Amino acid sequence: MAAGSEYRDGYFTCADGLQLHFRDYPGPAGSVPLLCLPGLTRNVRDFADFASRMSPRHRTLVLEFRGRGESDFDPEPQRYLPPIYARDAIELLDYLGIAKAVFVGTSLGGIVAMLIAVMAGARIAGSILNDVGPELSEAGLDRIRTYVGSGKSFSTWAEAAEAVAENQARLPAAWGPAEWKLMARRLCKVGADGRIHFDYDPGIAEPFRTATGKPDVDMWPLFDALAKHPLLILRGEHSELFTAAALEAIASRNANIHTAIVAGAGHAPELDEPEAIVAIDRFLAEVEAP
Repeated sequence: MAAGSEYRDGYFTCADGLQLHFRDYPGPAGSVPLLCLPGLTRNVRDFADFASRMSPRHRTLVLEFRGRGESDFDPEPQRYLPPIYARDAIELLDYLGIAKAVFVGTSLGGIVAMLIAVMAGARIAGSILNDVGPELSEAGLDRIRTYVGSGKSFSTWAEAAEAVAENQARLPAAWGPAEWKLMARRLCKVGADGRIHFDYDPGIAEPFRTATGKPDVDMWPLFDALAKHPLLILRGEHSELFTAAALEAIASRNANIHTAIVAGAGHAPELDEPEAIVAIDRFLAEVEAP
């Protein structure tokens, strides 16, 4: 988890007036750009290593969803919803004058990519879904509900690291205190009160917590729209949210989808694991093949 390479911090104003933050890692003008979409409680720092590795070959953008990091908090928490995030992502492409991109979505970010396939499918050159699909386990969702938006704060980075490890079910199991502390520094910040807080608006939990049972929306049609374009799906070997059975259901439905299992990972892979690197590089080479 090294520090990222050079990038430009950018800001744009979306349709409802919020100012959203993104990072722009430079890359060759002739290659397809990548647009990274983080998970529910994540921010632009989550893709620092991935963007640094990819930017010599692809311009790599990372959108910080509203309510996270340096993006404005939404005064109406009920707008913290995937269709709104999808609209924001499309508006970022418009702002930058980018016609098409490969969407790289971790967890929530992958759901946003599915929605974009329906809302603006012509913008998709391909997609990489990181530990997410059209079927998610209720046990995994329940785990997320136990910690998102809890408002907890910590007096030391060691305490924050312990909380992050617990939230992540202590996966990868090979990680020790040093790795968990680095992840805590990605996910948290020091607040005005001098304590360490998760770097997002606790209000993002309101729509998520009020949802009960299975999603009201059948995500299979959204997924099928995304699968009309080149698609790679990565799954953490021990992921509780995106199960092996869910990945098998996808493979049985569409044999053209690329898949890879990331050994030892939970929810969600870091994208720097050997299996992830090989699968992503091979996939992007195919997307760009004439």
